[in-house]
This record gives sequence, C-alpha cells and structure tokens, in this order.
Amino acid sequence: MRPVRTAFAGALLGALTLAGCGQSPAPAPDAAVASPAPSGAADFPVTVEAGNGSIAIAKRPERIVSLSPTATESLFAVGAGAQVIAVDDQSNHPAEAPKTDLSGFKPNVEAIIAKKPDLVVLANDADDIVAKLTKVNVPVLLEPSATKLDEAYDQIADLGAATGNKAKADELVAGMRKQIDELAAAAPKDKKLTFYHELDTTPYSATSTTFIGQIYGLFGLTNVADKAPDAAGGYPKLSAEFVAQADPDLVFLADTKCCAQSRDTLAKRPGWSKLTAVKNDQVIALDDDVASRWGPRVVDLAKQVGDAVQRAATE
Repeated sequence: MRPVRTAFAGALLGALTLAGCGQSPAPAPDAAVASPAPSGAADFPVTVEAGNGSIAIAKRPERIVSLSPTATESLFAVGAGAQVIAVDDQSNHPAEAPKTDLSGFKPNVEAIIAKKPDLVVLANDADDIVAKLTKVNVPVLLEPSATKLDEAYDQIADLGAATGNKAKADELVAGMRKQIDELAAAAPKDKKLTFYHELDTTPYSATSTTFIGQIYGLFGLTNVADKAPDAAGGYPKLSAEFVAQADPDLVFLADTKCCAQSRDTLAKRPGWSKLTAVKNDQVIALDDDVASRWGPRVVDLAKQVGDAVQRAATE
C-alpha cells in the first residue's frame, strides 16, 4: 500500500451521569448547539500518493467528480457515494451513481469546473487535464489502470483515505484479498487447463502480463495468447487460425454486451465449431464491464473464473 496520513477521530461527549440520574438539564439560553462533524472529517488533512504524485487534501471532500468507471465503483463501495456529485458517461455502476455527459476520454475542463468539485478522480491524463485542474486549485487524484492486484487494492485504499472513509476502504480491501486468495487456493490446478480471453471480435486478447491475465494466473490456467507472434504490449491481435490451432479448454468472452458474443456465435466462426471449449460447453460469458475494471467487482470476476475451472476440472 502507498502510505497515507491518518488521524484518530475525536471522542463524542455526553451528559451520561446526569441522564443516569433521571435529570435532563436545559441548555443555557445563549448556548450554541454544535452540528456533529461528518464521519471521517477528523482524518484531515491527508496526503495520498497517487499516479500524479503526493496529493494533499485539506478537508473531507463533499463534491467529488469521478471520470473513471472503476473509481466510481470504488468510491461507492468505500462509502463515499453521498459525496459524489457527478460521474462520467461510462460510469454505469452502481445504478445510483449521478451519471452525466462528462467524458474521461475527452475531458472538458470548463464543464468539470462548472460542477464546483472539491476533488476530481481520473484514470488517465487525457489532454493534460491534471495540470489544467491543478492550475485552478482543484485537487486531482490520478488512479491509472492497475497492472496487478496490489495496485487495485492500493487505489481503493487511496480513495478511502482521500474521502474520509479509510476504515471502510481497509475493510473492503481485506475482504477482497481474503475472498480472492480463498478462491484461488480452492481451484484444482492439476489438469493444466488452457484458456482464451476475448476482448472483442477482432479478436484482441490479453496476455499473462496484463491485470486480467494475472487474475487467470491465480487459478493455474495457461494463457494461449502468451504465444502470440506479437504481444503488442500485452494485448495482441490474434487470428482465427491462431485460436483454432491453440484449441483452448476454456474460452472467456468479455464482449457479450458490446458485441453480443456467445458460444453459438463462436461456433459460426470458421474452424471454431471444433474448439474443445465450444464442444464441451466451456465458453464463459463475462460481463464486459466487470472484466475490464479493477475495482471491487474483481472478486465477482474471480468467482466466475474459479467456478469455470472447477467445472472444467471435473468433466
């Protein structure tokens, strides 16, 4: 985990002794009734180590703009949902996220500033948006695509600390670690199963060096894309012939929503009807979003992979 500054919340005060005696003193006429501080407010100021360096956040943000679907999911998962006032046009989970026409791919600095944010979370620095927002004193956290699970956990911890929800974020990360470790440990690994992960119908895939590839690696699976002639930074473009020759035991489709792919559509591709995965009904339909994000729902992805491995190993 990257280090974050923490502080202890102050103790609550109460007239417990008087209440225990059955007495309830009236407040003095001129006494001011203080409103309770928001949960986590005492944790500030805080410094978070993000992709854009050490970011100091003076007080608990109450107007957060998220331009990253993964960050949106994480913010709501750590308990910061009520602090989020706008999310980008690709953020579709959870359903209550305040979706807008803001773009994380082509960010409009004026449109973002118009939301009067006290924190903006991004996954990429498109059009030098970090510098533009920093110039007008808007705190920005750059949380880029994770390349391994520890980075995903770290980003959730970052967002928890940055929003005054550190305890909930730490609890979430601990739970994710435990579930994924247990799922991976329970997976049978003696059959040396091979797999193919499809990103789209081109088809593009992902090697073991990528975040998604490393998830599969936890379950002892061998990635057929690792033998692609051109790794292309971890996302090689494969040919239909390459996949047919590799003949994977399992096929995971991450293009079911975008491109309506299924076992039936694969069977119609030249030479693919004879794939072992197609013949044995070992084609697993993934949710495109879950399979492409590195937030809390990576546990759901791990469960699907684990179930598929268990099923294939027993047949």
